[in-house]
Amino acid sequence: MAEKKREVNKRKEKAISYFDYNLLFLVIFLVCFGLVMLYSSSSYICANSAKYNYDAAHYLKLQLRNYIIGAFGMVFFIAVPYKTWKKFGWLAYFVSFILCVLVIFIGSESHGQARWIYIGPIGFQPSEVAKVGVIVFLAMLLERIPKQLKSIKSLAKVFAMLLPIIGAVAYNNLSTAIIIMGIAVCMLFVASPKYSHFVVVGIVGIIFAVIFIAAAGYRVGRIEAWLHPETADPGDVYQTLQGLYAIGSGGLFGKGLGESLQKMGNVPESQNDMIFTIICEELGLFGAVCVILLFMLIIWRMMVISNNAPDLFGSLLVVGVMSHIAIQVILNIAVVTNSIPNTGVILPFISYGGTSILILMCEIGLVLGVSRSIRLESIK
Repeated sequence: MAEKKREVNKRKEKAISYFDYNLLFLVIFLVCFGLVMLYSSSSYICANSAKYNYDAAHYLKLQLRNYIIGAFGMVFFIAVPYKTWKKFGWLAYFVSFILCVLVIFIGSESHGQARWIYIGPIGFQPSEVAKVGVIVFLAMLLERIPKQLKSIKSLAKVFAMLLPIIGAVAYNNLSTAIIIMGIAVCMLFVASPKYSHFVVVGIVGIIFAVIFIAAAGYRVGRIEAWLHPETADPGDVYQTLQGLYAIGSGGLFGKGLGESLQKMGNVPESQNDMIFTIICEELGLFGAVCVILLFMLIIWRMMVISNNAPDLFGSLLVVGVMSHIAIQVILNIAVVTNSIPNTGVILPFISYGGTSILILMCEIGLVLGVSRSIRLESIK
């Protein structure tokens, strides 16, 4: 009898669902670090400007609000079984597409581009919604046709279905369109049994990128400023050069938390796209490497969850979120180090953002929701 009870207990233990607390704690730590750096990078400007009511914690308070709302979204997506979202794949795609088209006609302008839609006092960026919409849609679609992906014709059909939403996003926001395209390529690469087809996909992607860049003169100007900063208009390279000064002055261990000089009005948008430069200046190369390693740990935990997901839909959901975060981190760091032309991409969980933070937190909820369905005995 005792032996039977032990066997039953062992089976019960094996049947216990898994939950990736490692990923949760890594995200919480990154969020807390991001709040510290956001306050450090924005406090001087806010404390000395009537625009922010001379409140040094202006952006910190707004970001806390964003994270609190995002936390509710994350809990919601954890609580709802992830397979539920399979039913809403097409709806997610069409809603995202309609919102991205609407922003072209009724969008509110910011930094020269109409990227926001306001419903009363609440504003959001449809392009951010499109990221998670495409992830859910593609995960649903690719789970249904895994064998058909052997054919390059099937891959072409999938990309053809995505072109309308990518085109709508690219009209005002090329950087986000590139991120969405990257997410789609990563998800297809994981689902497709033939990797040789992606050479063709890469060539087609480059052609479309060139077309979108050539369609707007300011994008060509950014590339020229990137290639020839010494002869470019000072206004086109000012932000990049000031960011590089901040990175270079940080040295190995930085000037110390809160001791940045470049954040005092020299680096525009130091709380947004350029926050990594302030991290480098205050915490040095050591701090920058630690931040990159932290993102790598988050990506690694997502890979573990994806590899152990109960089905292809769950695995592809995680791959989509993982791709989104990884691509955005790479693009942001590449921009601030002048490795690629300047474009507006925030650093996930660290830069100031409203819609972007909410979407990122919901995506983490999706990933943790998938981890809940993993059984302990199946962990690899």
